[in-house]
Formats: sequence, C-alpha cells, structure tokens
Amino acid sequence: MQAPAITRRSAHRVPPTVVLAFAVLAVVLAWALAPGLFTQHDPGQGVTADKLLAPSPAHWFGTDHLGRDEFSRVVHGTASSVTSALVAVGIGVVVGGLVGLLAGFLGGLVDVVLARVVDVLLAIPSFLLAVIVVSSLGFQTINAAIATGVSAVAVFARVLRSEVLRTRRSVFVEASALLGGSRTHVLLRHVLPNASRTVLALAVLQFGLSILVIAGLAFLGYGDPPPASDWGLLVSAGKDYPTAPWLVHAPAAVTVATVLSVNRVSRWLRGTA
Repeated sequence: MQAPAITRRSAHRVPPTVVLAFAVLAVVLAWALAPGLFTQHDPGQGVTADKLLAPSPAHWFGTDHLGRDEFSRVVHGTASSVTSALVAVGIGVVVGGLVGLLAGFLGGLVDVVLARVVDVLLAIPSFLLAVIVVSSLGFQTINAAIATGVSAVAVFARVLRSEVLRTRRSVFVEASALLGGSRTHVLLRHVLPNASRTVLALAVLQFGLSILVIAGLAFLGYGDPPPASDWGLLVSAGKDYPTAPWLVHAPAAVTVATVLSVNRVSRWLRGTA
C-alpha cells in the first residue's frame, strides 16, 4: 500500500541537474540585479600596467588589453544581456500569443490569413530575420532585443494556435457556450488559461535562445558599441587577442552555462506540466 506514495514522492522530486540549473540562474540573476555585491572593480576603468593578466585570485577572469577586470565586465554586462532577453521573450509572448489566440479561436478567414503570415515568418531563419530587423532599427542592444522578439513571434503564434484549436474542441468549452457564455467569456475564462499552459515552458526555452541570438548580434556589432560589456561583445573583443584566450573563454562559458541551465529548466517544466 505504500508503493503509490513512494511513486508520487519520486515523481515530485527535483533532479540534481535541475537544482544545479536553478543555482546557476540564481547567480546570473543576482549579477544582473546587484553587480556591485560581487565585484569592486570598475568595468570601464583599467590599469595599463595590469593589461592581459591571466586569471588569478586578484582577477578571476583575467584582465583585457586595457587592464580592465574581465570578471567585473562580465558581471556588469549580465544586466544588459538578461534584460534584453526578457524584452525579446515578452514581445514574442504578447504579439505571438495574440496572433495564435485569434487565429485558433476565430478560425475561418482570420485563421487562414494569420496562419500564412506565420508560415512566412517561419520560413525565414530567426537569426537572419533578427539581423534584418536590427539593421532597420539601428545598432543598439534594445533594438537587438526587439529584433529577437520579432523573430520569436511566429514560434509562439504557432504553438498557441495549436493549443487553442485543441482546447476549443473540449467538452467544457462547448458546455460553456451552450449555457449562454459569450465568445469573450469562453475565450478569457476557459480557452486562454488552458491553452497557455505550454507557453511557460516555451517562454523559458525562448529566453535561453534569445540570450544566444542577442549575444550573436552583439558579436557581429549590432548591439551597443564599446565600452559596453554585453557578453557577445566581450567575446568579439577578446578574439583579437589570441594570446589571452580567457577573454573569449570566460564570457563564452558564462553564456553557455546560462543557456544550458535555462534549457534544463524548460525541459523539466515540460515534463511536470
């Protein structure tokens, strides 16, 4: 008789890898909110005599060609990278969710037109679409975030449309309509809450992808110019100094660790939904 209880406890146990992923994300979030608590070095000022020093207890990630502490630059660049990714995800969720919701719930000509628009957006590689948008808006990190969000609209629209179509055929939705519920009531009270459950895991996954896309845009020079310390810009600047590989390895490792942690949390959320 105790086996089912043990099974339920095992099902709700959080895997160690998920705990580690949450720990990494907690550190990244703390860096973004209060970078001054983790480093006393000024990310924009350096000591020329200390240029290109290898990692050490005094400079955990070494120093760059101007003697600036690389760890301080990575920590202070976290806020820009994380905020930009959140903006991108917010645009994708709001705009893409609205498109998918209307297409799936209204159906008919509206569904046909919006579905074709989504198909066109999906046919364009997301990074290429982001480059096109940011080139039109201007080379700034916020514009890179907007461009990344625009490239994510089609993904959220497709997922939410399929969820709305599935939910709309549910018995409780049909019962609500037969009992006299208006279309707006049925949409907001029944369809939207049930169809949006999968959006959370997708939003978390898209957050990690947005970090990569924004870092890639910054690497190519489509973000804020120096002395900004976005992660992609740090990697771009570090590649010019092959004798100081830590200038590339440190920001790249932080970016990879963050994205992998986000992806692990997203997979765990999908499995527990």
